[in-house]
Amino acid sequence: MKILQVNTVVRGSSVGRIMADLYQVIEASGNEARLAVGREPWLEEYKGILVGNKKDFYLHVMKNFFQGESGFGSEEVTKRFLAWMDQEKPDIIHLHNIHGFYLQVELLFEYIKKRKIPVVWTLHDCWSFTGHCAYYDFAACDKWKTGCNTCVHHAKVYPYALFKDNTIASYSRKRKAFCGVEDLTIVTPSIWLKEQVKQSFLKEYPVRVIPNGVDLELFCPKSGERENAGKNLTDNENRIKTILGVANIWELRKGLVYFEKMAEDLPKDYKIQLIGVNKKQKKELNKKYGGRIIAMERTSSPEELAEAYRNAAVFVNATLEDNFPTTNLEALACGTPVVTYATGGSGEAVTEDTGIVVQRGNYDALLEAVTRAAGGIFDSNACRKRAEHFEKNKRYGEYLELYQEILKEKL
Repeated sequence: MKILQVNTVVRGSSVGRIMADLYQVIEASGNEARLAVGREPWLEEYKGILVGNKKDFYLHVMKNFFQGESGFGSEEVTKRFLAWMDQEKPDIIHLHNIHGFYLQVELLFEYIKKRKIPVVWTLHDCWSFTGHCAYYDFAACDKWKTGCNTCVHHAKVYPYALFKDNTIASYSRKRKAFCGVEDLTIVTPSIWLKEQVKQSFLKEYPVRVIPNGVDLELFCPKSGERENAGKNLTDNENRIKTILGVANIWELRKGLVYFEKMAEDLPKDYKIQLIGVNKKQKKELNKKYGGRIIAMERTSSPEELAEAYRNAAVFVNATLEDNFPTTNLEALACGTPVVTYATGGSGEAVTEDTGIVVQRGNYDALLEAVTRAAGGIFDSNACRKRAEHFEKNKRYGEYLELYQEILKEKL
């Protein structure tokens, strides 16, 4: 069978790494894998197509800024992509993130309905069933259940419709486009998102939970025995407990403010390391907190990221909106306990012997949990054992089983 995966990028994000890992699993099984990627960099080791280009990307972004039409630009590159699909003839189309300013989603789904190609759609956020946003927890909004309207956050959250609230029309167009597909299976990485889908206009489709996977060879503990509280940096021969936070973009919903508060409240034998800040944030954090916060820009090296997890006393995920963060799995795989807010499915990977899940937004509880976890109450081996449940070949092998089930039913 030939499986075509579609996503904004390959490797360059947590979803991109998932798609790349699944590509390898498909190929290793003796089946054919293809990728359709929204924007550069395209990697020549993969077979597939680069759908978009810089000019089209900027035009689509402008269309969204001024008209609030995320997902409704990129007509010409989408038509070229659909013509390419006619040549490739995939047996199954596996969609990941189809937002990201590279597809006209109505054209894509019209094509799918006419060709009657089976679809697996992994939802990594909530964009598919809202009139605008990818997440709505922070805004405490549930308009998506009945029909989005009068969105006060359209200019403040991704995909940033700066000058027009177009949520009513976008919700209606998405519903019309995404519903009525003859053979579509939705996959969610978390139980939480499955429950959300079942309350949305996508509830007509079967939903299966397949958690994200983690590369246990790349993300692994240091060789040899490690101290539970000794996975730290050494500073002037004094032990410094390192609190680690990682994000692709440190925006409000990722909880940057809580790390800043911790920098002020934690004892002097603690330091905070943040990976993924932009240049402006790095300058501001270094100026304000000095050595209390070690601010680093986003790294493209998974090996460097793994080393940061290993050196941390605890990984903290203070996210206020999320699905099933892969960062939690990566930390556990490196033998590092996790403290997270009970946001979306963020706590689903954490057990009572591998970390602490606290009420979303409760800073005092977060601070207490961080100091407890950094004190060495969790065993590295237990964290690693928990991560083995999410080993990437095991988890992504479930997709192979799903593909086979779908094609078997089609015969």
